[in-house]
Amino acid sequence: MLNIQYADKFVRRHIGTRPSDVDGMLQAIGVNTLEQLIEETIPAAIRSIQPMDIPDAQTEFEYLRELKTIAAKNKLFRTYIGMGYHGTITPSVILRNIMENPAWYTQYTPYQAEIAQGRLEALLNFQTMVSDLTGMPLANASLLDEATAAAEAMSMTYSIKNKRVKRGQQPANQLFVSDKVLPQTLEVLQTRATPLDIEIVKGDWKTFEFTDRVFATILQYPNEEGEVEDYRAFTEKAKANGAYVIVAADILSLALLTPPGEWGADVVVGATQRFGIPMGYGGPHAAYFATLDTFKRQLPGRIIGVSTDRHGDVALRMALQTREQHIKREKATSNICTAQALLAIMAGMYAVYHGQAGIKAIAERVHGLTQILEQHLTQLGFEQENEHYFDTLKINVGDLQFAIKKIALENEINLRYIGNAHIGITLDETVSIQDIQAIINVFASAKTEQQTALTEAALQEIANGLSYKIPAAIIRETEFLTHPVFNTHHSETKMMRYIRKLESRDLSLVHSMISLGSCTMKLNAATELMPVTWQEFGGLHPFVPTDQAEGYMQIINELEKWLCEATGFAACSLQPNSGAQGEYTGLLTIRAYHEANNNLHRNIALIPSSAHGTNPASAVMAGMKVVVVKCDGEGNIDIADLQSKAEKHSENLSCLMVTYPSTHGVFEPQIKDICKIIHDHGGKVYMDGANMNAQVGLTSPGAIDADVCHLNLHKTFAIPHGGGGPGMGPICVNESLAPFLPKHGLVDGVGGDQGISAVSATPYGSASILLISYGYIKMLGKDGITDATKYAILNANYIKARLQDQYQVLYTGEHGHSAHELILDLRMFHDVSAEDIAKRLMDYGFHAPTLSFPVAGTIMIEPTESESKDELDRFCEAMLAIKQEIDEIATGAADKEDNVLKNAPHTAPEVVSSDWAHSYSREKAAYPLPYVKENKFWAFVARVNNAAGDRNLICTCPSIEEYAEAV
Repeated sequence: MLNIQYADKFVRRHIGTRPSDVDGMLQAIGVNTLEQLIEETIPAAIRSIQPMDIPDAQTEFEYLRELKTIAAKNKLFRTYIGMGYHGTITPSVILRNIMENPAWYTQYTPYQAEIAQGRLEALLNFQTMVSDLTGMPLANASLLDEATAAAEAMSMTYSIKNKRVKRGQQPANQLFVSDKVLPQTLEVLQTRATPLDIEIVKGDWKTFEFTDRVFATILQYPNEEGEVEDYRAFTEKAKANGAYVIVAADILSLALLTPPGEWGADVVVGATQRFGIPMGYGGPHAAYFATLDTFKRQLPGRIIGVSTDRHGDVALRMALQTREQHIKREKATSNICTAQALLAIMAGMYAVYHGQAGIKAIAERVHGLTQILEQHLTQLGFEQENEHYFDTLKINVGDLQFAIKKIALENEINLRYIGNAHIGITLDETVSIQDIQAIINVFASAKTEQQTALTEAALQEIANGLSYKIPAAIIRETEFLTHPVFNTHHSETKMMRYIRKLESRDLSLVHSMISLGSCTMKLNAATELMPVTWQEFGGLHPFVPTDQAEGYMQIINELEKWLCEATGFAACSLQPNSGAQGEYTGLLTIRAYHEANNNLHRNIALIPSSAHGTNPASAVMAGMKVVVVKCDGEGNIDIADLQSKAEKHSENLSCLMVTYPSTHGVFEPQIKDICKIIHDHGGKVYMDGANMNAQVGLTSPGAIDADVCHLNLHKTFAIPHGGGGPGMGPICVNESLAPFLPKHGLVDGVGGDQGISAVSATPYGSASILLISYGYIKMLGKDGITDATKYAILNANYIKARLQDQYQVLYTGEHGHSAHELILDLRMFHDVSAEDIAKRLMDYGFHAPTLSFPVAGTIMIEPTESESKDELDRFCEAMLAIKQEIDEIATGAADKEDNVLKNAPHTAPEVVSSDWAHSYSREKAAYPLPYVKENKFWAFVARVNNAAGDRNLICTCPSIEEYAEAV
C-alpha cells in the first residue's frame, strides 16, 4: 500500500531530537516515557485536558502556497502618506547578506562581547551615523520606534530635571508638545505620561510661554505637515527657562537641514526606517536616540563602546550596563530590554554603502522631485501651503478633496487627507518620473484638465534651476559620515566582503547551540522568515485603509485567536513591540481595570525577588509602587510572605507579577493558591511569559488563574533575536481585562471598548514579523506546538541528567525535574568564577548560558526543542571537560592564575604566536576536545576589559590612532 500524504512534516525539521534517541534520553533521566516526564514536571492541577483549537499542521510547501494567496489580498498602492513611514530601497547586498542571512538574524544580544565583535562594530557604525546626522555627541544602539523613543526622552528629561526635588516640593511635571508633532507620537506620549503624573501641554510653539513647571518640550523637524521651521530662537527661550529641548527629526532630511545638535537640542529622536528598512505595515524599524554626553548614565537602551582586551588590543562591548533595568530594577527610568539591533545594523550598513555623497544625493533627489511636483500642482491652480519643506507638500484643494481621493484610489494611489480641504503628499527615494506624472494626472483629472507627459530631460531642466526650499539659516553646512568606514565600501564587492568579515567574528545559531536560559534561542526556520521580505507584506504603509491590508488582517485575526488558545485567555493585543512593552501594556490594562472600578488607589505591585529586572521597572512606569516578595530555599515564592504582604496592602493591592514556570526553571505546585491570594485581596495576576516554551499545549496562564500575560514571540514563537532585537511582546487577557486592550488613534477597530491609548507607534507593533509566529503555528499545528514544549522539557532534563553528578543543579520540582531550563550552581568553585566558565565555553565553540541570573554565581541553561541529541551531548562534553579543568586547578595540577579558564577565550593570533608563555599547551587552549577541530570558532578578541571601557567611554567610530590614545 502506498501513502499519498506529504511525508515531509515541518515538525520533523523543527524538533531536533530524533525519535530513535528518545528512549536513551529518558533512561538517562530515570523515567520510562515522555508522558511520565511531563506528568512529573507539570502539576496535575494545571495540566491542560482539551487540545487547543488550532488547525492541523501544514507542510512548508502547503504553507507558502496558501500564504501567497493571503498575500495577494494586500493591495500595493503607490503610497505618499508619510507620517514617519516611507518607501525605501533596500540594497540587495544588505538584503541578501544580512536580512536574509541566519548568521546575522540568529545572533543573541551581544552580552558576550568576545564572540560578538562583528555586530558590535555594525552597531557602533549605527551610533556614529546617528551622532553625525543629528549633531549630537552620544547615541544609543537603537530603540523600538519613534513614538516610544520620544516617550523615553520624556521620561529621561523628567527624571533629570526633578532629580533634586525635595520631598513635598512640586516637581516640574509639564511637557510642552508642539501641535505639529506626529499624531502617533503624541498618543504614545500621553499613554506614558499619565501614570507618571506628567501633564502634556499641546500648542503652537510660536506663542507658547514657559513656566517653571515645564521640564521639556518636544518639536518635530520637519513638522508633521512637512513644514521646515527654524526653532533656534525657541530653543534659546526654552534653555533660558530651564527646559530641555527634545527634537523628533527625519533622518534623511538631516543630510540637508542643520542638525538639531547644532542649534541646541538636548535629545534628538527619530526612526531610521527610510534607510533601507521595508515599511512592513509598521515594523520592525530601528528608532534612534541621541543626546548629550552629560546624560550617558541616564540614556535608555544599549550603548556600544570601545575598550581593550587581555592583550591590550581594541575590543568593542556594551558599555555602562549598570544603567540597565536588570541592575537598577524599580529605580530604573526605563524598562528597555529589547532593541532593534538587526534593523539598526541594516540602517547603519545603508549609510556605509551610500556614504555622505550617496545619502545627500538621495535627499537632494527627493527634495528636487518634491519641488517639481509643487510647480506642476500650483500650475493647476492649487495652493501649496508649506513655505519651506523637505519632502512633503500640503495642498489646499478646497472642496475637491473628495473628488481627488476617489480618482487617486481608482488609480491605486494613497495620499494623506488632512481635514476636509487639504492633502498631504510625501515623496521618497522610490519615486519615479512616472509616479510624479500619475500624481499630477490625479489632480488634473479633478479639474478636468489634460496634462502634458513629463520627460526626464524636461524634469532635469527644471531641476537645474532649483535651489533648496529650506530657510537659508538652517541649511546644513557641516560634514557627516566622514569616518573611513563610510567612505570605503561603495562597490558591491567591497560591501559584500565587509559584511562577511563582520559576520565571521560572531557566533550565532549557524555555528552551535545557544543555551541561554529564559531566552529560548530556538530554530528560526527559513520558511517562517521568507515571506517577511515579500513586497506584498514589506511594502505596506501602516496607515493605509484597512481594506488594502486584508491579507494582514487575516493573519492578525488568526494569530490573535491562536495565541488566546495557547494562553487560555479571551482576547489579545499584538501592539506591544517588545517583551518589556508587553509587560508595561499588561500592567496598564490592570490599571485601567481598577480605574474603571473607581479603585485607582490600587497601586501596589507585588513582585518576587527572583523576577526579571524589567518587571519592577515596568511596574514603576505604570505608576505602581513595588513591594518585593521573598523566595524560599527552593526558589519558589514564599507563600507566607506573599500572604502577609497581600494582607498588609489589601486596600491598595493592584497586582502580582509572577513568572511561570518560575525564573528558577520550576513549575511551582502552589501557583493556583498564589493567584487566589491575590484575587482574594482584590488584585490581578500578571504572568510574565518569558518561560511560555514550557507551557504551550500542556498548561496555560489561564489554567493557573492568571489574568494577563505577555508573550515573547521572539522566544516561544520563533521570531529570531537578530543580535538583540527585533522582539514582539503581545498580551493576552481574560474577559475582565479585555475591554482595556490598547486602541490606536489612527486606525479604527483596534483594542477594547474602554481601551487604553496606544503603547506603540502602529496598531499592530512590528507587524511584518508576526508572519514568523503565524508560520510557526501553521506548520507545527496544535500537535506540533505541544510536542515542541514536551521536547524542550525533555532536552533540559537530559542535560540535567548528564551534568548533575559534576555540577550542582540549584532548583528542581518535587519529582526532581527541571522545566525547560536548569540552573547550575558554580559558587562552590573557589578558584574560578562563573564568568571564567562562560568564557572558556567559547574555546569549545559555544555561547555561554545565561550568566549570574537569577542567582549570582550560576549559569542558566535552556537547550530548546530544536537541538539534536548529538548537539546536547557536545555541550555536555564541553561542560564536563571544563569541570575537569576546574579540578586540575583545585588539585594544583594547573596554575591558579595561568590556566585555560582564567585566560579564556584564546584567539588565533595568540595560539599561533611564537611567544607562547603559558604553562599549558596550545592544543589544550584551542582544541580541548576532538570535535572542536572539525568546526572551530575563534573568538576575535581575548577577554574584554569591561572596567576600562566604562571609564573611557567611546561610542562612535574614531580613527585607529584615536582608539590607541583613548584606551
